[in-house]
This record gives sequence, C-alpha cells and structure tokens, in this order.
Amino acid sequence: RFTREEDTEEAVRPVRVMSQPERIGAQGALYLPAWALLLPLAFALVPHAAAAADLLETNPDSTLTVTIQKIEGAPISLDEAQRLALIQATGVREAEAAMRAARGTLRHESGAFDPELFLDAHRVGIDQPTASPFSGGDSLPSGASVVRTTQTQTSTGARVKLPTGTELSASLLTTKSETNSRFSFLNPEYDTDGLLSVKQPLLKGFGPGTWGDRSAAAREFEAARARYEDAILDVRAQVERSYWDLYAAERDYGVQLIIRGRAQSLFDETRLRAGTGLVGPGAVANARVFLAQQEQAVLDGEEALDQVSDRIATLIGKRPEAGAPRFKPTNEPPREFTVEPEESLVVRALRESRELHGAERVLAAARARTSGAWWNKLPALDLRGSLGGKGLSGIGRDFINPFTGLPDRINIDGGFDDTWSQVRKRDFPTWSAGLSLSIPIGFRAGAGDHQRLRAEADQAEQQMIATRRSLEERVRAGYRELVHASKRMEAAQGGVNASLEQVRIGILEYRYGKTTAFELTRVAADLATAQQRFSQALVRTAKAAADLKRLTSEGLNPTKPQ
Repeated sequence: RFTREEDTEEAVRPVRVMSQPERIGAQGALYLPAWALLLPLAFALVPHAAAAADLLETNPDSTLTVTIQKIEGAPISLDEAQRLALIQATGVREAEAAMRAARGTLRHESGAFDPELFLDAHRVGIDQPTASPFSGGDSLPSGASVVRTTQTQTSTGARVKLPTGTELSASLLTTKSETNSRFSFLNPEYDTDGLLSVKQPLLKGFGPGTWGDRSAAAREFEAARARYEDAILDVRAQVERSYWDLYAAERDYGVQLIIRGRAQSLFDETRLRAGTGLVGPGAVANARVFLAQQEQAVLDGEEALDQVSDRIATLIGKRPEAGAPRFKPTNEPPREFTVEPEESLVVRALRESRELHGAERVLAAARARTSGAWWNKLPALDLRGSLGGKGLSGIGRDFINPFTGLPDRINIDGGFDDTWSQVRKRDFPTWSAGLSLSIPIGFRAGAGDHQRLRAEADQAEQQMIATRRSLEERVRAGYRELVHASKRMEAAQGGVNASLEQVRIGILEYRYGKTTAFELTRVAADLATAQQRFSQALVRTAKAAADLKRLTSEGLNPTKPQ
C-alpha cells in the first residue's frame, strides 16, 4: 500500500504517490494491474519531488549566492575600478588639458604687467664729402674733403605697465662720436640722455580697460580647474553607477539561471506525469514553452551582463584577464545611508558643487571682459610727463678757432662715467608734460565689442542660472531616493518573499492536480520579476548616493591638487 501523509499547519509535504487506500481495499482486484504498472513510476517520481522539496526548503538567498559565485568572471573592486578609470579616462584628460591651456592663457595675460628690460646697441660709420671750409676733414685728389664720422649708440632701461594702465619707463641713451673734422672740439665726444617718463590713460585703457583680459583669464582658469575637478567626480560617479549596474546584472543573471533550472525540472517532471496519464499533452507543451522562454531569458541576461562589463572595461581602459569572459563585482551596494536634512544638503551642494563653480567663474570672466570693453569704447585721453637730464663729455683737442684764427682748446676731458654722473645729478635737466586726445568718429569698433561681450555675459548668466536650478533639482531627487531607501528595500524584499511563497504553493498544487503547468510558469515568471525589482532597489539607492557625492563634491580634497 502507498499512503499520503496528511497535511499539517506547520508544513505541506509533496505527495509521494497519489492513491486512495479505501478505494484499493474496495476494488483491489480491479486496480491491481494498474498499480503494478504505476509502481516503477512512483519510485521514479520520488527523486524529482524530493529535489523540488529541497529546492523550496533551501534559503533563497543562499541558493542565489551559490549560483552567483559559480558565474565566471575576473574579480574587481569598486576602488580599483575608480582608480583605473581616473588614470585613463578621456574626459578627465581632456579637462586637464583644457586647464593647462587656461593656465597658459592666464600666464600670458599676466605677463603684460611684468617689468621689461631693454638694450639696444649699434655702430654707424659715415663718410660725408663736403666742400665747406668749415667742415674740415681729409682732402681728396679732386680738391674736396671727406668728413669721416663713426657713432656708437647704446640705449638701455626698463619699462613696466601697471594694471591701472599706467606706463612707466626709465631709459638711458649714450652716443660716442668720433670724427676727423678739424672743427670738432671733442674727439671722441660722449653724449648721454636720461629720461623718466609716465603715461596715464584717463579714459580708454584705464583700470578695467587694461586688466580686464587678465582678470577674465584668471576667472577662466578657475572655471577650467572646477571643470577638471568635476570631471574627476563625474568619472567616479559613472564608474560607481556602472559597477552597481554590473552587480544588478549579475544578480539578475543568477536569478534567471535558477528559474531556468526550475523550468527544466518542471519540464522533466511534467513529461513523466504525462507518461502515466496524470496530465495531458497541453501541460507538457506549456512546460516546454516555459523552458524555451527561460533559455532565451538566460541568454538575454548573459548578454546584458557582458554589455555592462564592457562598459566598465571602456571606463577603466582594461579588459578582463585572459580566460575571463567578463568582470565580476566583489563589493555589495550599501543598504544604510546617513542623510542630512534636505535644505542643508541643498545648501552644501550649491556651495561645493564644482559644476556650479565652473559656471559661476565663466560668468565672472564674461563680466570682466564686458567691464574692460566699456572703458575701451571711450576716447583715448592720456596724461604724459617726463623728467630727465643730459650729459656731455669727451677728450678735448687743440684746434684753430675759425673766428679768431688763433689756437684754442675745450677744457673737457672725461668719459662715459662723467656723462652718467651729470644725468644722475640732473646738471642739465629736462622735463615735459602734456595731454594726448584721440576721438574715433562713430565709436563703432569699441561699442560693437562692448555690445558683443555684454550679450555673451548675459548668455553665461542664464547658463549659470540653469545649472543652479538643475543642481538643486537633482540634489532634492537624490535626497528623496535615500529617504525612501529603507521602505523601497522592504517592499522589494516583501515582493520576493511573496513570489517565493507563490512558487512553493504552486508546485505543491500542481502535484496535487489543483493547478495547471501554465499557472505554475506564470508564478515562476513573477518570481523572476520580483527578484529583478529587488536588484533594482538595491542599486538604485547606491547610484543615488553616488550622484549626491558628485553633486556635493564629496571625497574631493580642496587643499591637494587632484
């Protein structure tokens, strides 16, 4: 005799053999041949039923963990993925190059206010024919004379342009003249001019008109640095989001492998039951269709897992090790988060966000250029002035005074040092002062530049406002994601538990003949959907936390260059 254990409230065990003892006792002779035929089938069904029972009684989380551990892949941690991505990320390298270019532009514009030393030296020789009796010189066969003059000039000094537009210059010009003229009283003769000059723009070129480009370059460098830091944060966030996508894809793939295994067991058992006449061919067809669907779902899940792995490989610039088909995550998404108040989080994001800092610095650069263009559209009115001195020295020589006809001599005997001393002491002072005015007719060039730059500043302002609004919106959305994290996880876990219970009951009811294979395949598909939703709930919160870290510039050391 084959009996069925009675159902209890604590557990429901699968049927070993579907029979009625009372019916065997009443009609034993009639049913004996049939039971003799069903006896081998009964023993054949026991292993499948036991396997199903073991599968249902196993901890679902442990079963999924074991399945995921068997999936092939090269292990990689989140920190390692982020480190590799920052080394080769094209976005970071591009932002770094843009920052270096902005630094070069700033250095160029700052160089306009660096002091400048200058030196100019040249030597000139002139043979001047002359017929004047007052010129002197060497006589030619033709009767004329030639005055040979050699001059050596040196000019040296320093000049600087201040951010206010003021131009300061200090120069020293020295000339050494040598000649064969009999009427040159000094040979050689040294002449020196010293000059301190100043030029102060009063309209065009004053203040912002001069330092506007340098100020704009400084703001643009700050914007480029903020964009570079934001690129670092963005790559970290992208890698972290893709990493959690890889975790979810691997988990979904593991769930699908379990569902495929159950579909195979269901199909095998349905064929055995159909061979005994317990179910019809429709049940076998339903089980076969479900198995085919799950086979396709396994292939789709594997492709999705490989695609996410390829995305991570692109981000980090490295393929999995030889023999490994894909990357395999070693970290699990965190399930607990500390969330500060919403308004405090928004204020911190607006204060620390590198994305917003970049937009604000671009606006500041545009405004600096606009201010400079406003001054430079005005007429040029410059105040000029200078103080200087002259010096004369040389070696005196005897000569015949052309007016008296008597020998004479200039009582000067010195060199360059004497002329420089005279200039320094201003023995022979010079000075100048004046105004220079230039008025363009129409003012079209300067006014056009100012109009263009003002429009660009307005455009930059609107972009900054849009960035600020978008930032606040994303921060509030991320805050709500984290606030609802625990409830979302509880709901997803409840859905998985309910689906597992549906599958367990469905298998028992199917073996009791209370439901069809079609209904069993439906609840199994619901289990896969519930597991996928649980995976999404796991990574959704982690990805929201990664986005908030980027928006608030968390993890970026402001005192250490990245």
